[in-house]
Amino acid sequence: MKKFARWGVLLLCLLATGCVGKSTYQSKVEEATELSTRIADLQARMEQLEEDRREALNQNSTLERKLADALEKKSSLNQDLLRARANLDRSEKALNAKDAETGRIISEMRTRVDELEIRNRELSREVERERLARQARLAQMKSTYDELVDKLENEIERGEITISELQGKLTVNMVERILFDSGKADIKDKGLEVLSRVGQILAESTDRDIRVEGHTDNIPISPRLQEKFPTNWELSTARATNVVHFLQKTSKIAPERLVSCGYGPYRPVESNDTAEGRTQNRRIQIVLAPAEPGDSSP
Repeated sequence: MKKFARWGVLLLCLLATGCVGKSTYQSKVEEATELSTRIADLQARMEQLEEDRREALNQNSTLERKLADALEKKSSLNQDLLRARANLDRSEKALNAKDAETGRIISEMRTRVDELEIRNRELSREVERERLARQARLAQMKSTYDELVDKLENEIERGEITISELQGKLTVNMVERILFDSGKADIKDKGLEVLSRVGQILAESTDRDIRVEGHTDNIPISPRLQEKFPTNWELSTARATNVVHFLQKTSKIAPERLVSCGYGPYRPVESNDTAEGRTQNRRIQIVLAPAEPGDSSP
């Protein structure tokens, strides 16, 4: 631009001194004017380029900042990616380990289920066997009950014997007078005959225990008998024991099936305030019950 300015000054000087002709002058003026115009255009373009350069520099600075931000974000994303991959690896390992543990647990559960199914089938068979056995016991109990009622019909009608069945237990209740004299423990002849009939039936129930219970009223033992039986307790026990011995020896009932016990006056079935009540309380009860576990009777 400075070069063009020097040319313009030179032309003006030449024109001012009159050293050139008119035509030459006119030509130079026109040339100078054209040059001035070109100079102005170039100046304008230069300013525009300078403006464009500044704008470009600003844009470049902005782009550089964006690039820096992008690089920073890229670095952060790379770190996140590395952490995510590490977490994924740990998760996969944990899942694989958990899958193995889950598989083991499932396998154990299947084995347990199989064992439970086998046990359930066994229990079902046991329940069915017990049901059939119970039906058989009930049928046998009913048969025993019917036989006793048939063979003791007369005594039952006279009220000397009662027979009851409750919760799998069969009880033959015999009042004192049919078996014993008052204050005595020896079985009367009539009582022996009755016990013989009872024993024949009880001997057939080989899967049952037989408990013979002695009971009395609450009237104290008379002084003349107290040397032998100090209290009703001893009297009731002696009576029950004599019945047990008879059933063992005469009816051939296995002794391991037999139990004797004396309750004295402590388990009355009626009030001792009346003669009739005391009569009912003086009794022998023969209880036929399921054999205790571990019983080795045939």
